[in-house]
Amino acid sequence: MEASRKLVCRQRQVLFFFLFLHLALAGFESRRYSVVEEAEGSSFVTNLAKDLGLGQGELSSRGARVISKGNKLYLQLDQESGDLLLNKKLDREELCGQTEPCVLRFQVLLENPLEFFQAELQVTDINDHTPVFRDGDMLLKISENSLPGTTFPLKNAQDMDVGQNNIENYIISPNSYFRVLTRKRSDGRKYPELVLDKVLDREEEAEFRLTLTAQDGGSPPRSGTAHIYIEVVDINDNAPEFEQPFYRVKIPEDSPKGFLVVKVSATDVDTGVNGEISYSLSQASEDISKTFEINAMTGEIRLKKQLDFETTQSYEVNIEAIDTGSLSGKCTVLIQVVDVNDNAPEVTMSALTGQIPENSPETVVAVFSVSDLDSEENGKVSCSVQYDLPFLLKSSMENFYTLVTERPLDRETRAEYNIIIAVTDLGTPKLKTEHNITVLVSDVNDNAPTFTQTSYTLWVRENNSPALHIGSVSATDTDAGANAQVTYSLLPPPDPLVPLASLVSINPDNGHLFALTSLDYEALRAFEFRVGATDRGSPALSSQALVRVLVADANDNAPFVLYPLQNASAPCTELVPRAAEPGYLVTKVVAVDGDAGQNAWLSYQLLKATEPGLFGVWAHNGEVRTARLLSERDTPKQRLVVLVKDNGEPPLSASVTLHVLLVDGFSQPYLPAPEAEAAASAPADPLTVYLVVALASVSSLFLFSVLVFVAVRLCRRGGAASAGRCPVAEGHFPGHLVDVSGTGTLSQSYQYEVCLMGGTGTGEFKFLKPVVPKFQSHFPGPEINPQF
Repeated sequence: MEASRKLVCRQRQVLFFFLFLHLALAGFESRRYSVVEEAEGSSFVTNLAKDLGLGQGELSSRGARVISKGNKLYLQLDQESGDLLLNKKLDREELCGQTEPCVLRFQVLLENPLEFFQAELQVTDINDHTPVFRDGDMLLKISENSLPGTTFPLKNAQDMDVGQNNIENYIISPNSYFRVLTRKRSDGRKYPELVLDKVLDREEEAEFRLTLTAQDGGSPPRSGTAHIYIEVVDINDNAPEFEQPFYRVKIPEDSPKGFLVVKVSATDVDTGVNGEISYSLSQASEDISKTFEINAMTGEIRLKKQLDFETTQSYEVNIEAIDTGSLSGKCTVLIQVVDVNDNAPEVTMSALTGQIPENSPETVVAVFSVSDLDSEENGKVSCSVQYDLPFLLKSSMENFYTLVTERPLDRETRAEYNIIIAVTDLGTPKLKTEHNITVLVSDVNDNAPTFTQTSYTLWVRENNSPALHIGSVSATDTDAGANAQVTYSLLPPPDPLVPLASLVSINPDNGHLFALTSLDYEALRAFEFRVGATDRGSPALSSQALVRVLVADANDNAPFVLYPLQNASAPCTELVPRAAEPGYLVTKVVAVDGDAGQNAWLSYQLLKATEPGLFGVWAHNGEVRTARLLSERDTPKQRLVVLVKDNGEPPLSASVTLHVLLVDGFSQPYLPAPEAEAAASAPADPLTVYLVVALASVSSLFLFSVLVFVAVRLCRRGGAASAGRCPVAEGHFPGHLVDVSGTGTLSQSYQYEVCLMGGTGTGEFKFLKPVVPKFQSHFPGPEINPQF
């Protein structure tokens, strides 16, 4: 609570800061303090409490702060004592270079109540740098006919200090021919010139070795030395002369490297080798040597790097023309750098609020200042934010701005704002800087979870594995944080008889639904339940959705052959007269499939036959018909294997074996099976005989048991089968058979009697006559196909 009260208090202080800022500055003049460079950190600067007329401890109670450009903290404020102290050692040369005076501007901000004071800190130079010559050795060639009083420019030394700590004068080692003069340039820097005092005589003394010393004006003074080697040259008695002693040039700061600044020209009245001139930079500082270069033959001065008006506004370049006899002339090129708008505005953020309550009134979001390093119109700026956002930008003096909310915010409408502060200068072309601020809106639990669908329909193929993922439900909550965390649960079913807990389960975290048991389409085809979604807010909100699970059929039942029975005590032999026409109906294979849909669509095909091409099977109804006329050469005993296959994926199948006897009418006696004849004619070894005897004994016992069982069953029916008739297909068939119209399958409610009625004149063929019709079924379905 205390932290919250401090935050509200700080926001109010920033809000009223700019309302009273102009009153605080009215009549207030900027204060300037001084400190010596290299002073130790925590050094005393001043007592702000006394300067501002405040009592002891009042700075702390009013929340005083020191603000500087770019948030560079050179100073620290002891709020209890009011002392303003250095934060670290200050290096004047690093901060200001050659600029004098070196002034650092800062502001003092009192937050409660708000007041604003402007101040400056001047860093005073100390003599901490020694003069240094860039070249420790200098070579001069002086003609022997040089007149006394002739001057020769020397390379100057450099000192990083300023003012009186900079180079004060140059002295040369004692000699009778030369002395040195200390000259002052327009920018205040001093350089040496060598003056000839009397005529040279090369035959008397051909060279001189002198020591040049540069002394600064510090206390104690520092000095640096360089060696001068003077070679006396004979004959050449004319030095080059420039066409004009001064060249004045203006150049834009955005000029590219290699840009031609100016071309200087000098002439020498000497002829021949003594009149050949070369140009060079004279007394050039390191900065000038890195910025400009001169063509020694043509005198063209070009840029070596791009200029920066904000760093240096002008250059004074000394050019020396030297002939082959080492005589030289000099001129000065004054280069003025013209400012262009090449610096974009800068934004300095003083205070920023990252999160705002969604229903709060006008709130301060940020306090910042803008600046531009360019000059005049190029340095003037304007500031704005997007017009389609609920935020306002309020301006105050000295390029300070406050960003506040225009109205209360709604997190459900928009939870995050990306505010772009656009700052544009007034230069040509205009330069623009954009500063992005992200503001988050805090949330309350005012939205219930919402399902993506009001109802879900899920399909599960039967015979699934337990714990199978069958689908998912999903709900979303427009709130945030814990208010948007959704937990899923199964709601109690309205029908308590439905074992929902044993059928499905739900993952409470992600809404994934799982089947707990293996489902059977033939037992349960569909069920439904409700799922609830509850958030973790306080109080919690919830919603629900309906889920319907449909079980899809799988091809898990193979076709079952109803006729002819394959487990009868004796195979049923179909009789076909040899006079039968092509297409004669021999018999019909009847099969059913316990699956549904296309998994129960059955097709028939002839897999094997004694006489290929004699019989054919209709693919859709299982009718076995003759394919051609019978002949005397056709084997009287035919064995057919019919394959029954469903339309599932993968397909399942069953096969049935048919025995067909070709007779001349229906009076020919029954013939033994061809397999028995083949077995009788084949010789057998003793081991085979033993095996056959053992197998025959076991088979006879089993066959006898089956015959007894069939006889008992037939007796219970009240009659025995007459000679030449087939046994009745009786018994319970699988209870999971279903009926599909037009597919050749039958309902379990039908049993068939299949037989041939022999006689002397009728030749009647009785086929598939239902003997026990039943009209009720455990499974709903369409009516029985009339073709059955």
